Amino acid sequence: MKENNAARVLGFRLRQERMRRDWSQEGLCRGICAVSWLSKLEQGKADASPEVLSMLLERLELPPYDDDPALGAAIEAQYERVFSGERDWEAFAPLLGRLQSSPWAADALVLDALRRRDASDLDPAWVDCFDARQRAMFLLLKGKDMAAAELLPNAFFRMQVGIDAYERGAYYDALPALEQAYRSAAEEGRPRLMLQAKLFSGNCYCNLLKFEQMERHYAVARRLAQALGAARDLAAMEYNEASSWVECGDYARAEKFFAAFEQPGVMELHKLAICREKLGDPAGALAALDRAAGMQSDYPPTELSERMLALVRLRVEHPDYLRSEAYGKLLLESFARFRKELPSGYVLFHRPWVLEWLLAHRQYKEAYALLAEDNG
Repeated sequence: MKENNAARVLGFRLRQERMRRDWSQEGLCRGICAVSWLSKLEQGKADASPEVLSMLLERLELPPYDDDPALGAAIEAQYERVFSGERDWEAFAPLLGRLQSSPWAADALVLDALRRRDASDLDPAWVDCFDARQRAMFLLLKGKDMAAAELLPNAFFRMQVGIDAYERGAYYDALPALEQAYRSAAEEGRPRLMLQAKLFSGNCYCNLLKFEQMERHYAVARRLAQALGAARDLAAMEYNEASSWVECGDYARAEKFFAAFEQPGVMELHKLAICREKLGDPAGALAALDRAAGMQSDYPPTELSERMLALVRLRVEHPDYLRSEAYGKLLLESFARFRKELPSGYVLFHRPWVLEWLLAHRQYKEAYALLAEDNG
């Protein structure tokens, strides 16, 4: 059954490649098979022998049909890495050409789409050829994470439901999904997913300004990260904790943390400048901003991080910034961009300055509407 479905997927791929080259069906199949047979093959209505498939693939300068069992083992190994929360594609990528001309073509296509985070090459017509695992991956790639988790309720897909809710700012929806993912990961023996679930749960509480609950989840995540040697996750938790000190007004504590970086990035310097601004050290704030000037930011995008830095600079250089039309224009335009383009944590961090501006300009309805928004 798997081989027949793979042959059908290969038929769909033949059509894609033929049309990309602007070839006619007759031109592709001449001397290999009848046009009517190729038409059925391309529509997934007929199965071709490995010999016919190989000849058609060869004419399109694609790898020949390959049913080496080692390819099947490679597919299973990659699924295991994905479902364990690992981002390692090193063994998979070199085999992609052979895999796409094999009985595991459908698996190769969905896994490659996940690797690239781009499902544009996945034709919906292929879904009828997919098994449950492939279909769940297809649904995830199309943004239907709930449907994917219902079809294949393992820790990985449950985790995607929680992450999606977190990124939308729906923290009270994210938390139960992440707890379910944590329990599933523990049952399946997947410690990296357990770590991710606790890390994102802590992030949710951080953005909800519930720091006691944040620390409880981070404590578990920290132990898991130490056991796994996950230095980046440990650093992310430390950064989020320090950012929470900024949000709750503990500027001196946060300033010590951000000032200790030997090679700070843009966001570390942004937070350092804010701490020094709040502590009444404009020269120190400007020194941090000057150091950040011209730096590239992986995330958020450099254009948006530059807006964040510019807002701090305007406040520091102009103590009467609430009277500055330039500041208000930059603030409101930037806030609109943050809401549209960034996770809600960035929006919540900047919301106090927007409320300050609205209240200073007696825009009480707008301030009330902003406060009334459900960020959970």
